[in-house]
Amino acid sequence: MVAFIDEYIEYLRVHRRYSERTVSLYGDAVGRFFTYALSLEKSPTDSSTDDPESEGGVGVQEQINMLTTPKIRGFVAYNLKDGLSPRSVNLLLSGIGSYCRYLVKRGVLQSNPVSRVYRPKEKHRLPQFYLKEDIEGYLNGEVGDDYASVRNRTMVLLLYSTGMRRAEVAGLRLKNLDLSRKVFKITGKGSKEREIPVIDCLYDKILLYLQTRNSSFKDCTNDSFFLTDRGKPLYLSFVNGVVKKELMAFKEFGGKKSPHILRHSLATHLLNDGAGLNSIKEVLGHSSLAATQVYTHNSFEQLKKIYITAHPRAKKRR
Repeated sequence: MVAFIDEYIEYLRVHRRYSERTVSLYGDAVGRFFTYALSLEKSPTDSSTDDPESEGGVGVQEQINMLTTPKIRGFVAYNLKDGLSPRSVNLLLSGIGSYCRYLVKRGVLQSNPVSRVYRPKEKHRLPQFYLKEDIEGYLNGEVGDDYASVRNRTMVLLLYSTGMRRAEVAGLRLKNLDLSRKVFKITGKGSKEREIPVIDCLYDKILLYLQTRNSSFKDCTNDSFFLTDRGKPLYLSFVNGVVKKELMAFKEFGGKKSPHILRHSLATHLLNDGAGLNSIKEVLGHSSLAATQVYTHNSFEQLKKIYITAHPRAKKRR
């Protein structure tokens, strides 16, 4: 049993209000580190102790003593050598660093050893996005009048028009929609609440969807905004499946097809059309402006291509 792990998990959930996914990732990171640290011990049984909190022959204090900068650096090197990406390794470091900060807060550690660990450099990839005309072509295409067809088209339009995350769409409830004000009230990452305007074309599609939903599931008491074909609440992979199925039918959409790329597309198109970064930040629910600024690179690359194409001195000489 990892030292103070139950209290740490509770701290992340209650005090930090992290999502269950983040809690799971951070807890896993701590567990992986101690598995690595214990594997370095030549004779684990020699470390037995009478500590009542000890499990597997390793006491709490002995585990705390393993949280050193050299050991964490070794953990980083081990995972990189094992083929883990720099991004994944940095996620592990974030989890271990958070755990160490918690122990410092409790007075168990004097300082955070992760603060002196070099983080592997990640390759900065530009966010993928779909072209505006391709999305328009899809949205203007014909759609069936059955529940699944109307739901799928509405879901894709909702993802693109609002920039909601996959988990936010899966967890959407009927009460989150304020039809009178034309806004969605949702709670995103870190329990951060925000309101997202509902544009007219989405508003019309939602009215049609709700009418179809009510006629298809007359006795449904579930308040989930979107339902499966059997009238059950959505799950995350279902949202992925809808987006993939819908976009696969249009050859214009190349590469990966996912809800997050629709979110990237909205941000990129808003920025290209003159929206301010702060406005985009609020719509997407980013905690900091730095997370939103990545979309400026897409806009710059687009501007660069237009500049090179149009500039008289940039054209190739015959």
